Amino acid sequence: MFWTVTRTLLEGFGTTVEIFALTLVFALPLGLVVAAGSMSKWAPFRGLARENSPGWLRALASLRPISAVVELVVWVIRGTPLMLQLIVIFYVPGMLTGTNVWGSGASSRVTATLVAFVINYACYFSVIYRGGIQGVPVGQREAGLVMGMTRSQIFFKVTLLQMVKRVVPPMSNEIITLVKDTSLANTIGVVEVIRAGETFRTNGGLVWPFFYTAVFYLVFVGVLTILFSRLEKKLDYFR
Repeated sequence: MFWTVTRTLLEGFGTTVEIFALTLVFALPLGLVVAAGSMSKWAPFRGLARENSPGWLRALASLRPISAVVELVVWVIRGTPLMLQLIVIFYVPGMLTGTNVWGSGASSRVTATLVAFVINYACYFSVIYRGGIQGVPVGQREAGLVMGMTRSQIFFKVTLLQMVKRVVPPMSNEIITLVKDTSLANTIGVVEVIRAGETFRTNGGLVWPFFYTAVFYLVFVGVLTILFSRLEKKLDYFR
């Protein structure tokens, strides 16, 4: 029985790892894009304001639409539960269109889960990226301009390298949280490791397989903790 349970949980754990890995693959770069959008200084009405302009016109001139929209989206995503976002993303499109836009079968549920997770974690990562970028002294960017470097060269050769050092600790916390958040996928019927353990309780009355799932999480988180610890030590050369 033990090996039967272990094999079943390993299959569910495979789905857990898949959700975790694909979320990181897409959310990490998307988070950087979202961070860039939130820091956008584009103000299309900037030229409208004059020294004697009324207050509403000065407010319009200072409006940064890209930054405002991105920050609104990030606020909504960070302010609502991931479980609710999963339910909305999986069910609402079908209610509006009358068809299951995610396809059919178990893969459709995994796809919807990935979309929800990528959007959610990209928003959280964007806040961390933004803090890391803004933490780099402005003088270093100005020095790069004086040396004749382009803005893209300054970002990739000066800002990005120092940002990595600053974002690794908070990013590691979010990534470890992602490991545990994958269990929320069973809200929409994805058979990840928790759901796999739960089936033994509902079908056979066995409780211990449900608690056995904790071993998989502990091992996974333990491996990630060691990896991030080593990464932080390697980045000590920025001190």
